[in-house]
Amino acid sequence: MTGLFGSPLHVVNVGLASFGEPVVKAGAGLTHLDWAPPALGDRAVARDLASLLAHPKVEAANKRAFEAYGAAQPVLESVGTARNCVPGMGERTILYAGPPIEWGRMCGPVQGAVLGAIVYEGWAQDVGRARALAASGEIALAPCHDHDAVGPMAGIISPSMPVWVVRNASAGNSAMCNMNEGLGKVLRFGANSPEVIARLRWIEKTLAPVLQASLKLTGPIELKPLMAQALHMGDELHNRNAAASSLLLKRLIMALLKSGAPSADIAAAVEFIAGNDHFFLNVSMAACKAMLDAARGVEGSSMVTAMCRNGVDFGVRLSGTGDAWFTAPAPVVDGLYFAGYSKANAAPDLGDSAITETAGLGGFAMAAAPAIVKFVGGTPQDAIANTLAMTHITLGRNSAFTLPPLNFGGTPAAIDARKVVDSGLLPVINTGIAHSEAGVGQIGAGVTHAPMACFSAAVSALAALING
Repeated sequence: MTGLFGSPLHVVNVGLASFGEPVVKAGAGLTHLDWAPPALGDRAVARDLASLLAHPKVEAANKRAFEAYGAAQPVLESVGTARNCVPGMGERTILYAGPPIEWGRMCGPVQGAVLGAIVYEGWAQDVGRARALAASGEIALAPCHDHDAVGPMAGIISPSMPVWVVRNASAGNSAMCNMNEGLGKVLRFGANSPEVIARLRWIEKTLAPVLQASLKLTGPIELKPLMAQALHMGDELHNRNAAASSLLLKRLIMALLKSGAPSADIAAAVEFIAGNDHFFLNVSMAACKAMLDAARGVEGSSMVTAMCRNGVDFGVRLSGTGDAWFTAPAPVVDGLYFAGYSKANAAPDLGDSAITETAGLGGFAMAAAPAIVKFVGGTPQDAIANTLAMTHITLGRNSAFTLPPLNFGGTPAAIDARKVVDSGLLPVINTGIAHSEAGVGQIGAGVTHAPMACFSAAVSALAALING
């Protein structure tokens, strides 16, 4: 005991940093442990959480949900038209990204994109008349996720738009996504000028038929192997899709040449795809949606099956709580901004593309894509740290998607809402940043986190179902 008191004193401080200040002033060593109670101190949520931890029904349900997700085999089956492929797509329906929101609450980019879609469909001759039509309630507005679909940023899908159709070959469910327009003035950032509408019509009339003709020759393309290869080539399949876009073009190009489509159309399609490193993003999103939807509806499961945002609200869904959305205000991303822009110009987080993180890609796979930090900020070590941190809030690893910098360990996958609330660790998302005004476009990129309030509400809802 005498030796103990004679040794240099080093204290571990848990909780408030101010508790350690007297220790430092007294000349002792200090290690501060940043800790917060489960559910950020909300006693009611903490009780709900406690009732679910190690619960046999929840554990068994999570095992089933995780196995269904892992067994999913997404294949790129076809290119179709939304009105013919998207379930429940009425002739006057426009789908948007994120959880449900009414017209008057929509952010600038989403409103601008809705107006552009109305003009594109020919329901109004100009944006002014389109605004009156959108506000009238005559157009049905609904989340993409409620119609087995996803869309990046504003996420707009209207009846005439072509969509990728990805089918889960193991369970038969399908997911759809619109086509990537490239960069610059595009509908997904709320632009709706004549050049934007003209590009959308070119995608509908030229690009989509060429792609569909090529897929008829290739047959369904298995996406898991292609995505796994892209991870080994430095993609994370959210904000970096350069390798995956090239691999898809490689798979399609011979079929394109043999398709019988006009040579000028083939040349234009190849030039468009080759000049767009984000082209595969929309396919990646549909694949992730198809994998996660395989795990939907497992009674008692706390596995997260969707994360999305609409520029106002951030929403999550759990496998065991059906179609219910749990929402909180969407965060404004603190990232790298293009010259002339800052956080003050940014819309809150936007888009369905967080479906990639929900499936264990994007921010969860940043370890595979050290170059992504040049786009979203940070260092390669930060990218690896983000991936490792996510292992603490997920049900397991996806052995199909391995990461070379982590000795080919699988990506952390299948977010467990219980673990989020218990640990205080929030799902990481790397994302593009849209200007708050419609049509200005992308003004930066960064790393953000899903808000805790979504997961707290989801845990309490699941507890109510489990405990009666």
